[in-house]
Amino acid sequence: MKTIAMSNSFKISAIAILFTAFASCTKQDLGGLNQFSDIRPVNPITVQNAVDYRPGPTVTVSKSGTGAFSIILALPATSARSIKEITSVAISTSYTAIEGTTGLYNTAPIPGSGKTATFNTSLTEYQAKGGKLPPATNAELTSQFYFLVTLDDGSTVLTTPVRVLYLD
Repeated sequence: MKTIAMSNSFKISAIAILFTAFASCTKQDLGGLNQFSDIRPVNPITVQNAVDYRPGPTVTVSKSGTGAFSIILALPATSARSIKEITSVAISTSYTAIEGTTGLYNTAPIPGSGKTATFNTSLTEYQAKGGKLPPATNAELTSQFYFLVTLDDGSTVLTTPVRVLYLD
């Protein structure tokens, strides 16, 4: 009988230790975000004239006509900041192109206007600067546009890549 009593006492002690260990665990504060969430930027820049998300913001250009298109970058109206300029523009399939100082699509800063800045280009300029048109219409251009934006306080924001859909 003694062995049974010791056995039960051992089990109760083990359960008490486990309960204490679990009760002492605390949840980590991650600033309202869990480990699977994206970290939200302080000054998010969106594409105001995006017509779709494929999965990134997408603007369109028609193969007929002039082939001109615009990408309008915007801060939320509630942001305390304004856009000073689009500092640089690159076309590529990765972020590394915008992080350098050579081979950029546009080297002259494009001034902002309050909460927005507009980048204007054309299919002709895109091809002249190394971009290739897709073999078929109703497809995306082969490279995406990357923007480095400078805000009025001197901080910079690297935007989400922007896709361009080449339409009939």
